[in-house]
Amino acid sequence: MRDIIKAKVERGERITTEEGLWLLTKANLQDLASFASVWRYRHNPQNYVTFVVDTNLNYTNVCDAYCTFCAFYRVKGDKEAYTYTVDEMLVKLGEAMKKGVTTVLLQGGLNSDLPLEYYEELVRRSLETYAPAGLHAHFFSAPEIQKMAQVSGLPLHDVLQRLHNAGLRSLPGGGAEVLSDRVKHKVSRLFPKGNVKSWTDVHREAHKVGIRSTATMMYGHMDNDEDTIEHMDHVRKLQDETKGFTAFVPWSFSKGNSALSKKVKEEAGPTKYLRVIATSRIFLDNFQHIQASWFSEGKKTGEVALHFGGDDFGGTLFDENVMLASGFYNRTTVEEVVQMIREAGFKPAQRTTLYEIIRRWEDESAAAKAKVKIPVQAAARAGN
Repeated sequence: MRDIIKAKVERGERITTEEGLWLLTKANLQDLASFASVWRYRHNPQNYVTFVVDTNLNYTNVCDAYCTFCAFYRVKGDKEAYTYTVDEMLVKLGEAMKKGVTTVLLQGGLNSDLPLEYYEELVRRSLETYAPAGLHAHFFSAPEIQKMAQVSGLPLHDVLQRLHNAGLRSLPGGGAEVLSDRVKHKVSRLFPKGNVKSWTDVHREAHKVGIRSTATMMYGHMDNDEDTIEHMDHVRKLQDETKGFTAFVPWSFSKGNSALSKKVKEEAGPTKYLRVIATSRIFLDNFQHIQASWFSEGKKTGEVALHFGGDDFGGTLFDENVMLASGFYNRTTVEEVVQMIREAGFKPAQRTTLYEIIRRWEDESAAAKAKVKIPVQAAARAGN
């Protein structure tokens, strides 16, 4: 199997689900790193690792999905439940913009009291107010879009078209978890509305109206290796169809305060993460970017993952409350992200949500060195 896959990688050929499962479970780690690097540099020839300066805000924690892996949601009427008005969210966005963010990843619970007009106004006013200062609105996961369609009574396409008309140009990939109906049935009372089809339908329709998105995966709970490959197969097929995904973003389930934590004996760990990153880079031949996570996996594991096929380091996530609610805390700064990328042996570059490069630190260093003035005495000697 190794030699077959090696030959396919060298020729740039697609591997099968069976070969993907072998990579995930049986391949030598050195081979995985080597094979994944071939695909990484095929898609991204330069030695840059990108990241985005972003934050993660929430407009409501009221949710009726009752997912067992989530410690963030609150039921309506709970003393800790909240739903912010658009005006209140604009204040929060303004605070985020002062930190230098270019992207706000905005998500919330599935709140049946919020009409579609609320979301349209939130997108429109956010961009009217802050787009001139560089804001990109990376708003709403697939389950939220499904909730909008349910409450409004409109088809998904119409809901997404209205959000596009308001200015939305990208969706986060949240709500995917593992794209296996077997797993989704175990972790969410929302099933069957939260099945594989419901997630892929949202992203398919989003891509049709001109909204790009990320494909995410949270593994390491009620899933197995076959489910991981099934997930990758679903998003690879959809990418073949629409070409609308910007990146694949896997992370592992973190045990904490959620109900699901009681059913999970131990976390997946860094070795499994490296296997997932490398396998996804090889399997997802139609994705340009694979995101390695300093946030969920730890900063050192994130650095190592850049040698297993990751070409992107995610975002700064100055504010993050969903993982925090489960007892998981991890923060960074722009300076630390730049340092981590350099420590891993790569060149840091800041990007937008849609992967446009807006800053390269090494280029700035080279330009600064070129402008160094010759000391006066040396200049005088040079003139003699």
